[in-house]
Amino acid sequence: MFKIPQIDLKDYEYTLPDSRIAKYPLEKRDHSKLLHYKSGKIDHFQFYNLPELIPSGSLLVYNDTKVIPARLIFQRATGAKIEIFLLKPVLPSTVIPEVMLSKDPVTFETMIGNAKKWKDDEILSGELQIDHVSIALNAKLVDRDKKWVEFSWSNPEYSFVDLVEASGEVPLPPYLNRKPNEDDKARYQTIYSQKEGAVAAPTAGLHFTEEVFEALAQKGIKKTQVTLHVSAGTFQPIKVDKVQEHPMHSEQILVNKETLINVRQSLGKIIAVGTTSVRTLESLYWYGVKLLEGKGEELQIEKLFPYEHREVLPSPAESFDRIIRLMDEKGLETLLGSTEIFIFPGYDYQVVNGLITNFHQPGSTLILLIATILGDDWKKVYQEALENDYRFLSYGDSSLLWLKD
Repeated sequence: MFKIPQIDLKDYEYTLPDSRIAKYPLEKRDHSKLLHYKSGKIDHFQFYNLPELIPSGSLLVYNDTKVIPARLIFQRATGAKIEIFLLKPVLPSTVIPEVMLSKDPVTFETMIGNAKKWKDDEILSGELQIDHVSIALNAKLVDRDKKWVEFSWSNPEYSFVDLVEASGEVPLPPYLNRKPNEDDKARYQTIYSQKEGAVAAPTAGLHFTEEVFEALAQKGIKKTQVTLHVSAGTFQPIKVDKVQEHPMHSEQILVNKETLINVRQSLGKIIAVGTTSVRTLESLYWYGVKLLEGKGEELQIEKLFPYEHREVLPSPAESFDRIIRLMDEKGLETLLGSTEIFIFPGYDYQVVNGLITNFHQPGSTLILLIATILGDDWKKVYQEALENDYRFLSYGDSSLLWLKD
């Protein structure tokens, strides 16, 4: 086995005053600040300057997942409120797009607020309106230990996603410490979101506008999409002494063959929009490694799979060629799978050359990922951002970071 380096989490902490956490988005998405880091040099721009900073012929890879209003509130006859936060589907399938479009009852693994007041045999029910049609949405606790909740509704003309969109609350990150408002429905969502299933936004993409995309295209910068349905695990703090023992939640990946071909043709010029795109792209490389090593055809990347000892690794081109060949052999246009990949110092990037991302929480898995790109310079970057009044976290400002030479 590859010897995983010992990581002291204290080395990845910094002081983040509450006043620097952006509680609300800016009026204009692309007017956020943009910190540019390359070869140890830091410069400051606005996000609408992004096309000036990226070489022609580069490929931007963004995550087109769509945030669902995953927080559902029910009220018992006694008046007590039960909050149900959707985590991941269990039945009739674990495939998020299938379950969201289901018109039959569905079961989710959840987090439940006030669960002690919800009796095992009690069905919670709420009325909601869709297109002036009144519909009853019911929730039944089918497994208290696993926190499995079955949802059913009174009108089979509507799918589960219709019910969630009509009744759920936007799942704002806990560190914003506020209730969502009407503006959050649009602003805690990228303009290119398509596939429902995330319970947290891929926030690096919140800064993009049609004008920025147009300017990128005029410069000859291409773009393509992957899907990684972001889970609530993205907010889970590291609580273990050995960082590698931190439990990484499995997140669902969806990627089409056209995207794989685009990435294969642009290797060496890949810029990921957000840490979720990084995790997806690097997971795809390791999936190709699995195929080349004869370790099965299932797209499932375990947390520490990249750190297993190997004398020689295949090139990114060999890895992506193997995936594309498999898809050709199987007649597949889309790959569906999952990843737990944990990227921390000691990891060598195989696909990504640059990253567009916001500024992340101290001591988090995302800071560890940033440190794999910048080395110790992550401290310099974050100190520079703090000294220049950057706004932090989900609704905060942005950065363009190139892998350290």
